[in-house]
Amino acid sequence: MRGFRRSTRIFILCLLGVSVFVPIFLLSHRLKLISSDSSKEFLEDLSIIKHRKEAQTLGAIEQDEGEGLKEPVWVVYEEEEGFKSAVSFSSREDNIIVESGNAADDVNLSAKHATDDGAREDDRISLQEDKLLMSVEKEDSHPNVVQSDHAVKSTSRKIDEKVKEMKDQVIRAKAYLNFSPANSSSHIVKELKLRIKEVERAMIQSTRDSHVSKGSLQKMKAMESTLLKASRIYPDCSGMVKILRAMTYNTEEQVRKQTKQETFLKELGGRTIPKGLHCLSMRLTAEYFARETEKWEFPNKHKVHDPDLHHFAVFSDNILASSVVVNSTISTATDPERVVFHIVTDSLNFPAMSMWFLLNPPGKATIDIESIDNFGWLSIGYNATLQKEDSVDPRYISVLNHLRFYLPDVFPLLNKIVLLDHDVVVQRDLAGLWSIDMKGKVNGAVETCNEGKPSFRRMDMFVNFTDPMVAERFDATACTWAFGMNVFDLQEWRRHDLTGVYHKYLHLGNERPLWKAGSLPIGWITFYKHTVPLDKRWHALGLGYDSGASPDDIGKAAVIHFDGILKPWLDIGLEKYKCYWRKHVKYDHPFLQQCNIHM
Repeated sequence: MRGFRRSTRIFILCLLGVSVFVPIFLLSHRLKLISSDSSKEFLEDLSIIKHRKEAQTLGAIEQDEGEGLKEPVWVVYEEEEGFKSAVSFSSREDNIIVESGNAADDVNLSAKHATDDGAREDDRISLQEDKLLMSVEKEDSHPNVVQSDHAVKSTSRKIDEKVKEMKDQVIRAKAYLNFSPANSSSHIVKELKLRIKEVERAMIQSTRDSHVSKGSLQKMKAMESTLLKASRIYPDCSGMVKILRAMTYNTEEQVRKQTKQETFLKELGGRTIPKGLHCLSMRLTAEYFARETEKWEFPNKHKVHDPDLHHFAVFSDNILASSVVVNSTISTATDPERVVFHIVTDSLNFPAMSMWFLLNPPGKATIDIESIDNFGWLSIGYNATLQKEDSVDPRYISVLNHLRFYLPDVFPLLNKIVLLDHDVVVQRDLAGLWSIDMKGKVNGAVETCNEGKPSFRRMDMFVNFTDPMVAERFDATACTWAFGMNVFDLQEWRRHDLTGVYHKYLHLGNERPLWKAGSLPIGWITFYKHTVPLDKRWHALGLGYDSGASPDDIGKAAVIHFDGILKPWLDIGLEKYKCYWRKHVKYDHPFLQQCNIHM
């Protein structure tokens, strides 16, 4: 009986042992099978769990249509303090090439390495970016006022570097997108598109706020992690090179087209007449013909041909520009009673030009308005010759532009005259020009042959020295000079018959190309060895284009010249120079207000 009870207890204990250890054994065996057979799915699940919030957003993204490559070639930026940029591509390519062979043999092992490398890379980038953010915040809160400018510049530099890194990331991501099949909806494609949008928003925010937020740095970190995944999936370096080369080519083509279009539109804008100026001309013309003919005459007619006075000539069809030249000259003159202005315009603008100065007389100075139609000696054949010049710009073939070569004929009773272009502003008294020793020369002008200056010109830039006649008679290295403010000795002009010289070269230029269109190249040829240089302070150029003229040079100049197509009366004119011109415009005049001409 006692033996039976012992056997019963042993049997019960065995059953309890089996019921405890068998489930443990079965469970451990099951876990082992899962670990060995489904490692890839398990890692994928971990990645999905880690980014489940981003996966929900990715699911809502619509597939974009195929786009052409429009981005410029990416570059690599590095911190000066030894921090290597997270977007460095070349340093990672070697690792990609070495590991790609192993990835072909063992996909699971490659995926595991990619995950481990990505985690380590993310930690490294996160630590470096946190250090950068702390340094930026530290510099922003630095209390030392003496070093504030240096801190601001350093912070701005670091922000610019981060923005450039973001641009590089976006360019690389778009390049990887081009490796994927058309209309692909894979997870990596969706993730790349999401990262592109996030980083682009971060770039805009960082540029606007002048501060790289922690959220932006986190987006850069997430983008770098996604790019690392893409580099494992698309390890083809030659394909990447082709994509980036195509992006560079497309960008260069776009830049060339945009530059060409910008140049054309600027030239077109420089040749057009603003609506306000056209309105002003119409109103003045109507007012002129509404007046009685007895009121068309200007006073002081006896001074018009007096050789002892200071005579200025302006050839223009622009009423507002001519008024600025007259107003600025008279306002700076110490003896305005000795000033005589001769304005020559075309027959279309003659009534409006006359009416403006009848309504706005130039104080004690004398003014005379002439129409070019009154010069009967100006041959019709001359006009036909100008029309044959190879230029689409009417300013170059305008008779008013070439009338400067007929000054002795236009003013037969004068001995000396100063010719001003209508795009100049006078800042100092010009009476000293009449006391300059011309040394037997005809033309007094400021030279433009100083290399390194914005106004630098060489004769061979505008004159064709491949022509044997030109190469024999002229020196390509001869110093050039500028029109805009010139003193002419009309007596010496007549003695050398320079108008005849101009005619000769004008007809030779009609037979074969000797110079570029315009009056400046033929002026260099006509007055070759007949020009005396003036002090550069008499005439400052470069206000009609972005020449970088310094305020000091502009302030010292007696005459400032808006040479170029960016005239001050046009919308395309440079705002930083318009103030010199605007202060001589009567914006309170009723006609200007009615024609909506304002500052």
